[in-house]
Amino acid sequence: MKSLEQHLINYALYHRDKRNIATHFVGVPLIVFAVVWMTFVPLGAFFQIPVSLSTCLILLVSIYYLALSPTLGSWMIAFLLLCQAGAGYAFSAMAQAGVDVVWFYVTGLTLFVVGWVIQFVGHYFEGKKPAFADDLMGLLIGPLFVMMELLNKVGCFKALEQQINNEAGPYRP
Repeated sequence: MKSLEQHLINYALYHRDKRNIATHFVGVPLIVFAVVWMTFVPLGAFFQIPVSLSTCLILLVSIYYLALSPTLGSWMIAFLLLCQAGAGYAFSAMAQAGVDVVWFYVTGLTLFVVGWVIQFVGHYFEGKKPAFADDLMGLLIGPLFVMMELLNKVGCFKALEQQINNEAGPYRP
């Protein structure tokens, strides 16, 4: 298994343009939220706790993220749980309003498509294809990269950011 640093350096090689990174601050969270939304398929309850397909996916991804970095993984889990809560709230609200469940999933698909359009605009600025085109792990690493970039803005993970910049090169305006 590659280290967190190796994954982030590889991902950063596709993300040096600041405009591309800026689009990722919107597009990646929107895609993650949309995936959680679209997989919010109730499966029943486990010890009276409602479980959905998204719950299972979050659990699996969380184990991987924690294995890469307990700290960054914990931030990602917090974000994923917020996404889960948001999807659950929307699911309940739409059901109570009598909206056909199909519209719940159409809304999630719309969010997903919008998120990807934003991503591709960013990669137009970058002049490079998305990282996942060469390595499907980019689909899991992208949210970690965005979380790290966000936390860098408030002074966290500065040594990791420096290591990535040393390997991948400086940001371009």
